[in-house]
Amino acid sequence: MSTLRDLAEEHTRLRPADIDHLHRIAGDWQLLSDLSFADLLLWVPVDTDGTFLCVAQVRPTTAPTAYQDDQVGRIVGGPEVAHLGVAYSQGRIWREGDPVWYGDVPARHEAIPVRLRTAEGEAGEVIAVVGRDTNLSTARTPSQLELNYLTTADDLAQMIADGTFPPPRHPGETTSAPRVGDGLVRLDAGGKVTYASPNAQSAYRRLGYASHLVGEDLAALHRRLAGDPLDGTEAANGILAALRGEAPPRREIDARGATMLTRALPLMPAGVPIGALVLVRDITEVRRRDRALITKDATIREIHHRVKNNLQTVAALLRLQARRVAMPEARVALEESVRRVASIALVHETLSMSSDEAVEFDGIVDRVASAATEVAATEVSVGMRRRGSFGVLPAEIATSLVMVLNELLLNAVEHGFPPADEADDALVPSAPADVVPAVVPGTDPAGRPEVVVSAHRFRKMLHVSVADNGRGLPPDFDAESGSRLGLQIVRALVTGELRGTIELRAGANGGTEAVLVVPLARSAPDGRSQP
Repeated sequence: MSTLRDLAEEHTRLRPADIDHLHRIAGDWQLLSDLSFADLLLWVPVDTDGTFLCVAQVRPTTAPTAYQDDQVGRIVGGPEVAHLGVAYSQGRIWREGDPVWYGDVPARHEAIPVRLRTAEGEAGEVIAVVGRDTNLSTARTPSQLELNYLTTADDLAQMIADGTFPPPRHPGETTSAPRVGDGLVRLDAGGKVTYASPNAQSAYRRLGYASHLVGEDLAALHRRLAGDPLDGTEAANGILAALRGEAPPRREIDARGATMLTRALPLMPAGVPIGALVLVRDITEVRRRDRALITKDATIREIHHRVKNNLQTVAALLRLQARRVAMPEARVALEESVRRVASIALVHETLSMSSDEAVEFDGIVDRVASAATEVAATEVSVGMRRRGSFGVLPAEIATSLVMVLNELLLNAVEHGFPPADEADDALVPSAPADVVPAVVPGTDPAGRPEVVVSAHRFRKMLHVSVADNGRGLPPDFDAESGSRLGLQIVRALVTGELRGTIELRAGANGGTEAVLVVPLARSAPDGRSQP
């Protein structure tokens, strides 16, 4: 299904500013649809011959729809859209005509011209038409609620024709709440309540106001009800701003352990302020859950912080033990364990500063790579470089992957560029003396010793390579039969915890390259993938 912008750009000559205004209408017109008990269809002219294209549609939540099938993308001309042509050419709301039938559903047509106000604040030309089509199959004598809904809908429809609806949206606001069914209050020009829906009355009752709202000065009532005087003043100022014709941001009122969200909209048909519309929603349970989540997030971050501290304590104890061990092999093994524990601590340190169970992994890789060059037992100065981005990774992937990269980076530095007096039992035996280390593509062009970590994502897979321009692999090297603990840890973590693959191979132009492929979507116990 094409979007509103796609359809408008492909079939019309509307300007970008016109299309943006239509987007704003489509983002806020659920309110008008619910108040009208009608489907709203946004029509734009295709040609000068009276043909119109439907670029957006919304169905009411307060009444049955007039259309079972989606109308978006439909191009119509002739007598069927004569009412749209009148509204478009004459710039007025069209309400004449007899009911029409869509199959066995009778419907009433209305057409509202859409204007975009000029930079000087004047009503511009008509750029589109909103069709308001009401299903008449359930028509009955309207109640007081329905009459107030319809009256308010007519005022908003006139504001669309004037170019004053919808109001500008404030940064960070969405259009999801509150809605008509959550609670509606209508004010007169003096700020007194002329109508309050039952749901609105219930929301105020939860704040501690038990009397009927009709006749109350709503701004003054907000000041009295709010538990925090500042919140009460801000909520009251929002009501007064709407009465002046402004569109204030949404406000929350807290009182007696309950929270209510309010949205005030000015009512200015034909440019005359006649009052305001206030939508309210009881969000007490939502805020209670938010506070619970905040507490839970803080607890999880504290747990990660303590785990990081405990791992650092373990690393310190192992470091102390290594200093007191006389056997060189034992001391090296303990020092390797210190580095492994420290790499895991890096992940938990990052998680302790995050609000979710995911980490920005590039910084962790950079720190691990820097540590590898500092602690590696080699006389050669080896450069480290990262190419590409790992992005944000879940904690369960990051913890195992950081250990894998720690081992691979240490192996690349220590065994790719060993000291001159290193014994021949290293992970990678020395290359023949007449072999000059080549430069891996993308590494230092001068041939300086370097290790490059590359990463990119493709189809929910993370592809990682650790490449050096060192002395390379011997012809008889077999990663599967290797007995060193570092390689065993790498294979176990990649194939087990990460459920990926790893390949150690000679670089295209010399050196060694380790290639990992790790799925970013984990499998659930029932076999379905999880993000």
